[in-house]
Amino acid sequence: MINRRSFNKILLGTTALSLAACTGITEVSLPANKKRVVIVGGGFGGATAAKYIKRFSPDTEIILIEQNKEYFTCPFSNTVIAGMNKIDYIKHDYKTLEKKYNIIVMHEKVKKVDGATNTVILENGKVIPYTKAIVAPGIDFKYEKGYVEGSEKYAPHAYKAGEQTVLLTEQLHSMKDGGTFVMVAPQNPFRCPPGPYERISLVAHYLKENKPNSKIIILDQKNKFSKQGLFQEGWDKLYKDIIEWRSVEFGGKVVSVDPKNRVVKTEDEEVKADVLNYIPDQKAGKLAFDSGLTQGDWCPVNTKTFESKLVKDIYVIGDAAVASPMPKSGFSANSQAKIAALQISRILANQPVVNPPKLANTCYSLVSPTYGISIAAVYEAQEDKITDLKDLGAGGLSPAYADEGIRMQEAEYAVGWYKNQMSDIFK
Repeated sequence: MINRRSFNKILLGTTALSLAACTGITEVSLPANKKRVVIVGGGFGGATAAKYIKRFSPDTEIILIEQNKEYFTCPFSNTVIAGMNKIDYIKHDYKTLEKKYNIIVMHEKVKKVDGATNTVILENGKVIPYTKAIVAPGIDFKYEKGYVEGSEKYAPHAYKAGEQTVLLTEQLHSMKDGGTFVMVAPQNPFRCPPGPYERISLVAHYLKENKPNSKIIILDQKNKFSKQGLFQEGWDKLYKDIIEWRSVEFGGKVVSVDPKNRVVKTEDEEVKADVLNYIPDQKAGKLAFDSGLTQGDWCPVNTKTFESKLVKDIYVIGDAAVASPMPKSGFSANSQAKIAALQISRILANQPVVNPPKLANTCYSLVSPTYGISIAAVYEAQEDKITDLKDLGAGGLSPAYADEGIRMQEAEYAVGWYKNQMSDIFK
């Protein structure tokens, strides 16, 4: 068993190896008979992978590197914006993973995962060798059309939860009655496809209760969206005349934005917002690019193991991975993490990988606190692709025009889903 003192020795040793690399010695190695998996990123994917590798392979040393000591989930962050929950509701830490599962948790910033030397290089210059590495870097944003780094303090995207969630909440709650809340929704693909539309639903719920003369405009950069029929059915029923959705084809296309003055220019007009929620188009997190794991905007992977197609011994899970038709969701990341953990554990034990592995996704959305809708799917990872098993009857979608009892039941399920996911990952 490794403790912090012995881990510091590892770091000292690996620093020396890093220096050696600078002088031409590039090979680094682990202590004899030691298998180590280093996981970078402590969200839905990374934290799940750390816990499950420890379960599948108790003798393997697990190091989880996450720069923040607390993690705020995007799922249920919309309930915070709508005033249904406080920010602490979506805040989680790594203490249980560290103490109960004997996972080494480091709060450091990673510069690069180096597949040439099987090392993780920290910003502070320290180097950590690994047998296998898992990278779960999440998303980054494409800054364009006038939305640049720093714009988020005027027009929060709130698509990485935490400070941005609090800022958008404060702006919404300070908005005058009769004001206009404008959302710019991104192009595909992006994190949590129903997320913007659940947010609009719960913002509408907040406005209806607190600022009934206000309105919402969605400038969408696409012509359709996830669970569209179910959302629009709910909007017609609960928020008629509050929400105006404009597709990219019919008035939604954004030409430029002035975040500071909260003005969005479309092909047809300038739209002035009292609160502007600008969600930029997205790509894999920066670490994926710095580590040579991307092809285009995202990371290609072997879909049976989630090992990178570009760099051996590095596995990419969660939003950054190319795993279509699985959506970029928290549940998908959780499911992918378990498969990666299982396959890595079997490879380290010289056992064949599970073939074909099954994956799943379930996504609940709240249209109001008592009105829920959902979609579920089961997948099979075949040769170089993932197949949705809906033709075999797996998965499903909430029925259209269901009665209030079913909608209320799904809202209760949504709360249960969140609690169970958090317990599965962090407890």
